Amino acid sequence: MTALVYRLAGVAVLCVALAMLSDAFLTVPNLLNVLRQTALLFLIASGLTLVVLAGGLDLSIGANVGLSACLVATAVQATGSVWAGVAVGCAAGTAVGLVNGAIVAGLKLKPIIATYGIMWVLNGVTYWYMQGETIYGFPESFRAIGSGYWLGVPVPVYLMVTVLAAGLVFARMTTWGHQVYALGANPQAALLSGVPVNARTFLVYSLSGAMGGVSGVVYLARLNSAEAGIGDALLLPAIAAVLVGGTSLFGGLGSLIGTLIGAAILTLVLNGMNLLVISSNWQPLVTGAIVLLAAAVDTLTRRRADARA
Repeated sequence: MTALVYRLAGVAVLCVALAMLSDAFLTVPNLLNVLRQTALLFLIASGLTLVVLAGGLDLSIGANVGLSACLVATAVQATGSVWAGVAVGCAAGTAVGLVNGAIVAGLKLKPIIATYGIMWVLNGVTYWYMQGETIYGFPESFRAIGSGYWLGVPVPVYLMVTVLAAGLVFARMTTWGHQVYALGANPQAALLSGVPVNARTFLVYSLSGAMGGVSGVVYLARLNSAEAGIGDALLLPAIAAVLVGGTSLFGGLGSLIGTLIGAAILTLVLNGMNLLVISSNWQPLVTGAIVLLAAAVDTLTRRRADARA
């Protein structure tokens, strides 16, 4: 809890600093944009959080979002149906998660190897599927999922709150959620205590894949355009949100609330760079530096905990 308070304080400090540095920060359009971007990043990172909590890693999440978005684009243009697009996105993302889960839990491949390989497979499939084309121009009813408002609040924010609530119930109030934490904290002890390790590993990768599909729908509805490679830039921010939010790369420690705070911090940093007219070429560098810093803090914290034990 103390760590979350520190991260919330960091959000407050960033807000104060940006308000002092830019008159545009506290404007309603900019704040709504920050909310929307935070919500989208959280949706992408939420499933990844569960995977990391279980001691795994999903490097295919960005490619999953990209492929799902391209498949959704085709479905929506072909049918004109919002629900057809949503169904295709959820099905495609979940299928990727099932494959990841089968490889990691069934074949016992290291998560970083398995999901890195799947990332490249998904990228290849996406480029083959799109054939260099761009699909754009979707019905307003579909675009509202990513760009619309309800009661003055961006629609993705409602999706974020729904996923956060469901995730908290799963992680903190169900036996399955407790088993995910136990699996990440000590796989051998979890196995000896009766936790179905393979089943829970399969579950978290499936959930991460499903959230990749959902995020693909929202991302496409926001961009109003689909092309191969649109998910390539999403992996690093998603990992950054998870790590900055306090979820340990070693597993067993962290929360979805922390990931939400991490997504807010990262969004504020990038929003501040835009407001201060800092070249977007610097954004990957800054994001990478944030990931390295968060990973270093995580490693040092875990070493100190092990030393005390």
